[in-house]
Amino acid sequence: MSNPLVEELRWRGMIHDIMPGTEEQLSKELTAGYIGFDPTADSLHIGNLVPVMLLVHLQRAGHKPVALVGGATGMVGDPSGKSAERQLLEEDVLNHNLAGQKAQLEKFLDFDCGDNSAEIVNNYDWFKGMGFLEFIRDVGKHITVNYMMSKDSVKNRLEGGMSFTEFTYQLVQGYDFYHLYQNKNCKIQMGGSDQWGNIVTGTELIRRKAQGEAFALTAPLIKKADGSKFGKSEGGNIWLDKEKTSPYKFYQYWLNTSDEDASNFIRIFTLLGKDEIEALEAQHAEAPHMRTLQKALAEDVTRRIHSEEDLQMAIKASGILFGKSTKEDLTSLDESTLLSVFEGVPQVTIASSELESAANYIDLLSELTKGIIFSSKGEARRMLQGGGVSINKAKIADMNAKPELTLLQGKYFLAQKGKKNYYLITVE
Repeated sequence: MSNPLVEELRWRGMIHDIMPGTEEQLSKELTAGYIGFDPTADSLHIGNLVPVMLLVHLQRAGHKPVALVGGATGMVGDPSGKSAERQLLEEDVLNHNLAGQKAQLEKFLDFDCGDNSAEIVNNYDWFKGMGFLEFIRDVGKHITVNYMMSKDSVKNRLEGGMSFTEFTYQLVQGYDFYHLYQNKNCKIQMGGSDQWGNIVTGTELIRRKAQGEAFALTAPLIKKADGSKFGKSEGGNIWLDKEKTSPYKFYQYWLNTSDEDASNFIRIFTLLGKDEIEALEAQHAEAPHMRTLQKALAEDVTRRIHSEEDLQMAIKASGILFGKSTKEDLTSLDESTLLSVFEGVPQVTIASSELESAANYIDLLSELTKGIIFSSKGEARRMLQGGGVSINKAKIADMNAKPELTLLQGKYFLAQKGKKNYYLITVE
């Protein structure tokens, strides 16, 4: 039996494994399904967006999404896909991280829509009162060591050594599923394909301990076409928190994807329909240099994670470095976007008294800016005569005039030499 939700996920390339009976369950009744999120940081990153989108599609299909934040499991650490044991977290750090992630999940899921309202649960709530003896008596006896040893997450780590803590992780995650099955009537667990072993331990525990039936569905782990890791840039993770990754950098990450990746990502990370995406692909194929797919992807994801205002700021900021832009575009940038855009350009700080005392633009752009723009007055004069120098996107018409500048954000000005050489000067 085919199910509309599963068909939707299939054409989007979001199904890796699906347990027999899952489609029948989804077609039979409103079904609660959950995904676990790892609370090792106070922000989700774009690698977490695949499971988030699974929950979004589940809710759009009329089912109930449950996001489990691992307050208890975060203290242990999941061995799946890891080559080393994770550092354990203190309770106050966990609580801070959980609060940050919850606020981000609320941007995607509807928590106030009746029977299929989203819910966030924390597994610390049901583990905090459970003792070790109670756990091994009530949970451990239902799953054999042979069953646990057969899991890839265990087999892949045995040679290098694996602690008992990590070995038992699948029991802890399995109990989460059992608890939600018993208390929230949760019948499906979803996640990345590396979670399959842990998820089916949960379905097995439900079968043995509750004589119940539960189901599993996983999405492929996202890989970029060139083999590099998805969700990483030279500066590390691409975070959903704008304090960690500015909306400009976030937008640029998606804008810079390859054609092949853009075609894949626009299916997974946006809610655009099949016809709409295929029309964009056809448009892109006619004029690949216009990067139609990348722009549609970058705009959609940036708008949903941040806001329309942040998106427009990111588009303006991109135009300053990579396209045609005006003085108005530059002056409209807020300070954090300005600093984010020009993070990699040469920078220098001068005193406000030095700016006031500058006799002309030649002095300002050579000696007073410590030679980072022009190493000598002669070099500055030659370039200025050719009309190839701008300050704050306005050409310098008279190089011998006393500089009169309107500082960006009251403390910066941007010098541009030729088409591509930028310099950010801070005035203190």
